Amino acid sequence: MLPQDLNDKLRHNTIVNILDGSLFGFGIMGLASYVTIIPLFLSYLTESTALIGFVATLFHIGWQVPQLLTSNYVASLNRYKPVVIAMTLVERLPYFGLALLAFSLPTLGADLALLLALLLLGLQSLGGGLTGTAWQSMISKIMPPHRLGTFFGIQSACVNLFGAGGALLAGLILKRLAFPQSFGLLFTITGLSLLVSFAFLAMTYESKSAPKNVVEPVRWRAFGGRLRQILRGDDNFRWFLIARCLTGVSLTAISFYTIYGIRRFDMSPEFVGVLTSVLLVSNTLSSSVIGWIGDRWGHRRVLIAANLLTVLAIVSALSASDVGFFYIVFALTGIVNSAQWSTIMTITIQFGSVAERPYYIGMANTLIAPITIFAPIFGGWLVDAVSFELTFGIFALAGLMSALVYIIPMHDPRGIKGVIAAAD
Repeated sequence: MLPQDLNDKLRHNTIVNILDGSLFGFGIMGLASYVTIIPLFLSYLTESTALIGFVATLFHIGWQVPQLLTSNYVASLNRYKPVVIAMTLVERLPYFGLALLAFSLPTLGADLALLLALLLLGLQSLGGGLTGTAWQSMISKIMPPHRLGTFFGIQSACVNLFGAGGALLAGLILKRLAFPQSFGLLFTITGLSLLVSFAFLAMTYESKSAPKNVVEPVRWRAFGGRLRQILRGDDNFRWFLIARCLTGVSLTAISFYTIYGIRRFDMSPEFVGVLTSVLLVSNTLSSSVIGWIGDRWGHRRVLIAANLLTVLAIVSALSASDVGFFYIVFALTGIVNSAQWSTIMTITIQFGSVAERPYYIGMANTLIAPITIFAPIFGGWLVDAVSFELTFGIFALAGLMSALVYIIPMHDPRGIKGVIAAAD
């Protein structure tokens, strides 16, 4: 149960945080997407495919790695919002720097512009990671446990919907304006969208936590000991981490669907664009429903289903007789993406006590970072050295193993049973 003041502000907090996510998605998922717009911008500055690809990995590194490093400090806070507000500026303001860089490109030159762009993108991704643990802790504090999945699901749907709108606007701007003015305008609008998003985030109401839900920060050596103690004492959480690592391997298949389709069926760029739309629409339509299902019947069950759908998508790609099968592949992938995003965050914060929550959040994100970083590299090497079929087979096997871990040794975190009962 929420304290009375937070319960009174529940509607307000829900609205302002969904608006924050919507405008955040409009900018970062659409106008300045790490998947499309940022690589395209960098392609004007360098011919190095490896360097451009590294920037996409940089986004995940920046999000995952810092979260464990900040958990010791976050666990000592009686209010998370001040840290969220301060750190999220670090992930939002760099877009104004990118806009200035784009407009100044003729003066700066490509080499200096590339260096500055990489620094700004690194700062942006780092800001996201520094914000992550405090933001997830804040959301878990201001939302009722039995509504967390629904909230994350609706927010994710809005992020993707607004992101799709941002992508359409980006396409119009790139078509009508020449380089680099087009990117200067894109990054400027992104920065403005994130500032409005920030204003809604700043309206979040958060009261002070009870003393029992706050722990004293410790030195790094003692901090490491505390983390080891949690890992040794919580078998269920260890299985959760193992399942997440296996899931991370299986989800790497997503990075190879497009190139596989191009090489096998000679997909056109226009068809790839259509598949991107299928992915976004599927993600948007499924997000809120998946959150509600998780709140009602259990988020572990949702993760089991998501892993099985990943395997089904891989099998569909491998058995495709024509390019039309990829509609199914990308529709399934959209459902999987929405399930993994909202459900993972929801189930993670059900482990341990409220005071230990930042530790669990940090470990759940940072400890799987090596998989996120190296699985795509290994997959790319295996494709070149052997075949797509073997690579996809390994990814599918990892998905099945992850589902089995969720089914057999892992059980719902102790907080989930009460959550499901409240939902019923």
